[in-house]
Amino acid sequence: MSILNEILTYNQKFVENKEYEPFQTTKFPDKGLVIVSCMDTRLTELMPSAMNIKNGDVKIIKSAGAVISHPFGSVMRSILVAIYALKAEEVMVIGHYDCGMSNVNADALIAEMQDRGVEPSTLDTLKYSGLDLKKWVQGFESVEESVQNSVELVRNHPLLPEGIKVHGLVIDPATGRLDVVDADN
Repeated sequence: MSILNEILTYNQKFVENKEYEPFQTTKFPDKGLVIVSCMDTRLTELMPSAMNIKNGDVKIIKSAGAVISHPFGSVMRSILVAIYALKAEEVMVIGHYDCGMSNVNADALIAEMQDRGVEPSTLDTLKYSGLDLKKWVQGFESVEESVQNSVELVRNHPLLPEGIKVHGLVIDPATGRLDVVDADN
């Protein structure tokens, strides 16, 4: 059975029993904060708990490694929407120790793509279209440097309004301890 069927069965009961009621809030983040964090499963409940964040407090954007890889990509667009349309006033980029992106080897990942059926001609098409696939999927060596790079990309974005604070942190996925990489005072 697909996980989808299990989720839909649970969801039907969730809605019928009105279990959604404790989570009702507005679309505006109560704390005026947008967070870019990693998609790591260890952070799903730990990070909000470690930061005293509840439903409705913040906008959370998930990205592998908490990496903002392009100034005009979907992560940066989401940050700008959170600021201009949803009243966010601060941005936090929160990476984490023991991140899977620190171990991603582009050559190995591309080989896995081919092993799972991606044709070499598709990879060639991407290359000729201007995408440097190796650079696009390559991980990082230092989570602190990666967070700092993403902070700088946001902080120096030409569409970021004056006065928006941009911070960089790293969280321990075992304890929830936050270490500051860059505090925008």
